Amino acid sequence: MRKKVKVLGLFGSPRRGGNTDLLLEEMLKGAKEKGAQIERIIISELKFSPCIECHGCDETGECVLHDHMEKVYPKLLEADWIILASPIFFYGITAWTKALIDRVQSLWVRKYRLKVPPEHQGRRRKGFFISVGATKGARLFDGVMLTVKYFFDALDVDLAGQLLFKGVEGKGDIRNHPAALREAFEAGKALANKP
Repeated sequence: MRKKVKVLGLFGSPRRGGNTDLLLEEMLKGAKEKGAQIERIIISELKFSPCIECHGCDETGECVLHDHMEKVYPKLLEADWIILASPIFFYGITAWTKALIDRVQSLWVRKYRLKVPPEHQGRRRKGFFISVGATKGARLFDGVMLTVKYFFDALDVDLAGQLLFKGVEGKGDIRNHPAALREAFEAGKALANKP
């Protein structure tokens, strides 16, 4: 029997039921339909501190702060697929999403300073990014994509795809773009077949 693909959805918007939430839910539905094991983390509901750059992780690769991130780290390391979703705030990801990404510094230390082999050796893990922005700027997602790429790199995850939508602002307005919701659903189905 084939092992179920573990998919972790990271909801980075503080607005529940907004456009990125709707897209991520569609993607997770698609993955679940194909038999994937789904888990959701709503970042704004976590109680955690941003990275305080204390270098406490330099010797061990473990963060010295004790908060909800302690339960998040294992999930980040176990998932076959990590889907990160964040709207654009001032050409960047939300503060909640950035705080979580910055707390992955300890895992970066494990990988690059301490050279700890990944727990998932021989298995390439994948990442996907979903984002929606209200404006239509030509470079709206440029900076964000670099942040996302290096977040996934610290987790030893390959960025395998993204769904990026411009000019969508009002809560739920993505529903006026049914092709976008279908695209998210189909992307979820596809990733469940690619551990």
